[in-house]
Amino acid sequence: MINLKNPSLYNNREISWLQFNTRVLKQAQDESLPLLERLKFLAIYGTNLDEFYMIRVAGLKKLFAAGIIVSSADKLTPLEQLREIRKYLHQEQQVVEHCLSGILKKLEPEGIRVKYYQDLNQHEKNRLNRYFNENIYPVIIPIAVDATHPFPHLNNLSFGLIVKLKDSDNTTIERFGIVRVPRVLERFIEIDNGTYVPIGSVVAQHIEDLFPGYTLIKYAAFRVTRNADIEIEEEEADDFLEILEEGLKLRRKGAMVRLEVGINGDDEIVNFFNRHTNVYQDDIYRFHTFLNLSSLWQIVSNKNFAHLLSAPYKPKTLPPLDNNENIFSTLEKEDVLLYHPYESFDPVVKLIQEAAKDPDVVSIKMTLYRSGTDSPIVKSLMSASESGKQVTVMVELKARFDEENNLIWAKALEKAGAHVIYGIKGFKVHAKATLITRRKNGKLKQYAHLGTGNYNPSTSKVYTDMSYLTSKDEITNDMTRFFHFLTGFSKKGKLNELYMSPSQIKPKVLSLIQNETRKKSEGRIIAKLNSLVDDDVIKALYKASQAGVKIDLIIRGICCLKPGIEGVSENIRVISILGKYLEHARTFYFKNDEAGVYISSADWMPRNLMRRIELLTAIKDKTAKEKIIQILELQCADNTLAHELQSDGSYKKIKSDDAKVIDNHKYLEDYANKIAKASTKESAQLVKELSSNIFKQEL
Repeated sequence: MINLKNPSLYNNREISWLQFNTRVLKQAQDESLPLLERLKFLAIYGTNLDEFYMIRVAGLKKLFAAGIIVSSADKLTPLEQLREIRKYLHQEQQVVEHCLSGILKKLEPEGIRVKYYQDLNQHEKNRLNRYFNENIYPVIIPIAVDATHPFPHLNNLSFGLIVKLKDSDNTTIERFGIVRVPRVLERFIEIDNGTYVPIGSVVAQHIEDLFPGYTLIKYAAFRVTRNADIEIEEEEADDFLEILEEGLKLRRKGAMVRLEVGINGDDEIVNFFNRHTNVYQDDIYRFHTFLNLSSLWQIVSNKNFAHLLSAPYKPKTLPPLDNNENIFSTLEKEDVLLYHPYESFDPVVKLIQEAAKDPDVVSIKMTLYRSGTDSPIVKSLMSASESGKQVTVMVELKARFDEENNLIWAKALEKAGAHVIYGIKGFKVHAKATLITRRKNGKLKQYAHLGTGNYNPSTSKVYTDMSYLTSKDEITNDMTRFFHFLTGFSKKGKLNELYMSPSQIKPKVLSLIQNETRKKSEGRIIAKLNSLVDDDVIKALYKASQAGVKIDLIIRGICCLKPGIEGVSENIRVISILGKYLEHARTFYFKNDEAGVYISSADWMPRNLMRRIELLTAIKDKTAKEKIIQILELQCADNTLAHELQSDGSYKKIKSDDAKVIDNHKYLEDYANKIAKASTKESAQLVKELSSNIFKQEL
């Protein structure tokens, strides 16, 4: 009997995440992609890594400092994980810089150039000098550091220059200072169209203007990263909003966990800085290129060079939602499953907008996790409330890095008269759900939306997610109970048709896996997730594999399960798909289950299954169920965007020997375009048949 608790059977969560970000980096290295598309992936890589250090590395440092030896199934201690992370990232940094330099060099013939101040001609320098005096000098902050000038507090992700100066009148006197570059200033100054100058190189040329009477000896750009994980003592929180607002202020002052230094950052400059900040030596990263990869978004978003990005795709509104029929009437006739971004998110927005205007609608209940900065959905909810409808909104104020935006929306909704719930004590509400109640023929009729992604029209264009729209009573009745649970007191929190974490989803998932295990070689599981971490679920999948169940896992990010281990997981295949769109949907197929197909807001991670309010929905509608199965099979067949996880924890890009190339993103774009075109020319029945069979034609 193989011991399924053996640490060698599990990938470390943090290293698995680093492998995911490496796959993002490989997209930037892919020479078949347009140049700005590659630069975009470098920006994503940098943004991801910032958050990883702010949250995951910061958390490991706190565990180590507290002397806590907490380990997951792989049994690595916090210190061992920190060492592995640092080793991994220092090695990868060289790859990142080589990739960036190569892309920038290839962009030059296309008209995009990144130049440093010293590389400009005199005319360009004169223009930048004027720009500095008019736009930078008034807001920049020169800071002396000595016995009478203490080292300043630097907020999270602060950027600036460390400078060493000498007294112009007495050259034996040398001093250090810091120049803070506020975030209101963009990190590149664009001169002409397509020529970008890093702001640090411009500021460096004017140091002596900022410190009159001193001569610059040397300087280096720097960037700091702090612990940004907000801890909220909910037991102490009489006013949750006030506590959260205080937490947002503290985020800027968290412990420093990383220092990035530019090419000129020699030991003397770094040692001066670190005497005041005490960043661990292996958390100091020295760059030969400019700091802050996320600033590359400024270049990527230049609309004059949009031809250097992947061809844009316009999401389609397909039958039965492509006509002018009242959306409530449509949902009374049939359920609708949408797969974004191939199918537009507009019908979901339209559902809320129509509900806000419809005089027969009496109430709207909704959960909001990440809604975006200019949300048409929130504006419709406010309008509905102001018109006298009962509006109840669960705004999750603990949605990481969206807390401030959610605070703004929560206050605006309250001001409009909505009943706003600010969270459930001890849990994050991560479920994506809407329930609309409407009068029809003297009775109340309800309509529901359940999704795998956020109510954010902007991200819906780049995230793949699923939306399920229905008016089935068994679903809407459970939705009513769900919202009663959120607004009131409940010791049970149990639903009948839906499944809710923390009490129901994990037992249901384990039961579904065990049911397939009993079927042995007749068992079949396909699961699409962002992350797989939960030990109990992994053990259940191992047992299913040992019984002969064929298992395909489509996991974009973290996967702690190891496939292909003889006697344990040889029947499990794991792929990760990265491409034009961010794979975000959570959906599952269990061949021998009565319902068979499910969608969920939850990944198979302890936090989702035990520490969040999530929903798992069985898809019983035959058309919707078949659609999901075909999408899953299509992704399993992808031989262009997929990387396959090896038993040693590494990933290999899948290269097909077949003549047929399957890029599921491109295929699904073509599918939606084909259906949209057919719906304008063909009969409704023919379009319906085409919709139900198009994936099968490929497979």
